Amino acid sequence: MESTRFESAIRASVDAHQAEYIAASDAIWDHPEVNFHEDFSAATLRALLEENGFAITDSLDGMPNAFRAVYGSGKPVIAYLGEFDALSAMSQKAGCASRDPLCPGAPGHGCGHNLLGVGALGAAIAVKELIAGGGLAGTVVFYGCPAEETGSAKAFLARDGFFSGLDAILTWHPWDYTGIWPGGSLANVKMIFRFKGQSAHAAGSPHLGRSALDALELMNVGVQFLREHVPDDTRIHYAITDAGGASPNVVQSRAEAVYLVRSQRLEDLEGIKQRVIDCARGAAIMTGTTMEMEFVKGCSNVLPNTTMEELLVSCMHEIGVPQYDEQELALAKSLHDSLESPENTLVKISRLADSKTRGRVLAHQGEAMYAFVAPHCPTDTPIVTISTDVGDASWCAPTSQISAAAWAADTPAHSWQVVAIGKSSIAHKAMLFASKVLGLAGARLMADGETLRRAQAEFAGRTSAHPYVCPIPADIRPSI
Repeated sequence: MESTRFESAIRASVDAHQAEYIAASDAIWDHPEVNFHEDFSAATLRALLEENGFAITDSLDGMPNAFRAVYGSGKPVIAYLGEFDALSAMSQKAGCASRDPLCPGAPGHGCGHNLLGVGALGAAIAVKELIAGGGLAGTVVFYGCPAEETGSAKAFLARDGFFSGLDAILTWHPWDYTGIWPGGSLANVKMIFRFKGQSAHAAGSPHLGRSALDALELMNVGVQFLREHVPDDTRIHYAITDAGGASPNVVQSRAEAVYLVRSQRLEDLEGIKQRVIDCARGAAIMTGTTMEMEFVKGCSNVLPNTTMEELLVSCMHEIGVPQYDEQELALAKSLHDSLESPENTLVKISRLADSKTRGRVLAHQGEAMYAFVAPHCPTDTPIVTISTDVGDASWCAPTSQISAAAWAADTPAHSWQVVAIGKSSIAHKAMLFASKVLGLAGARLMADGETLRRAQAEFAGRTSAHPYVCPIPADIRPSI
């Protein structure tokens, strides 16, 4: 089947199902769920896949709501990754350009995952229909991936072999611009540090006390000095989750903090992690307390694949970015104007471009929606310094992802503005665009052995010097 026929078939599939996809995405937005508890969201996606002939395997690696849906047989095997978890305390009314939670303290889709999972699913179904009609030969797989935000489910799946045998992996993420995902990402590990000491009267017998809070604060000071002596791309964040009580006249016998350590290179992360642990050990020795460390999760940096990126750029231009009417642009402008700390998206995109391309990008400044395909500038350097467990999948098979403009220009992720726009026609257009682009790319990878071989050769070259070592130790299970 020729490429032009693939495009027509992919468009027709997504358009035929668009009402179902929009309804599913909106229903998931209406039922925000977090960290392995995405029961409604996963069930919604599974039902759509089952209705379209996919065979489902549930509870992958013992994780509720992690599932695999398969259609077809034989090689090549093209996989899609779908996320659907929300963020805690991000509740917000749809279409409202001021902070107004639907339910204060409740979760909300502040990263657009209500769109992400359904958009990837639409691509998988489009490829499935080509296989069923005899236009393609191979296997299409959809992975339902819970707990991206806090649980790194994909990293557990990668560590335990659930991505083995795949020939290529595709996914996307809602963002405020359309283009290739910008470079790599930051690998990270999440750890909980618990200090135990001895309580005592802080005035009457302080010499009998051993302050766990002192230990925790000394650890934080030690890590503060450590920040000068790690690579520039390192990020070390923490939150004190238990200060030991509210009484200053008691020596606190317990204290706890959560640390998140990030690095651009997976091979650097282990050493930085150990130095943070050493800060905690030293603090315990200084205060006569004990320290217990619980490893929660980790994820790897994304390994880019230029061959697949070039294919996706071609598909984005062929499908064409969504256009917006006056009402949609008015909503986008109102949300943009509500931003207290907007992103500098165009500046970030333009940093890697040549002078001519940079000017074309910066010409879009002041627009409410970025309705263009960003220039492709291959790089391993993250432009957006965030982490994602897509990174672990990318060490298992050639992987690439796009972003699609589902938010107002310069909107930061994990903001209430993302929640507010998540049920709008702007968001729906981005999701359907992503379905078509990913579906078209998947069909071409399945049909074009040469492109797939080049992608796999690039992957082999990137991983030969540094084979994948999951940052999650073998004995750690997901925190469900």
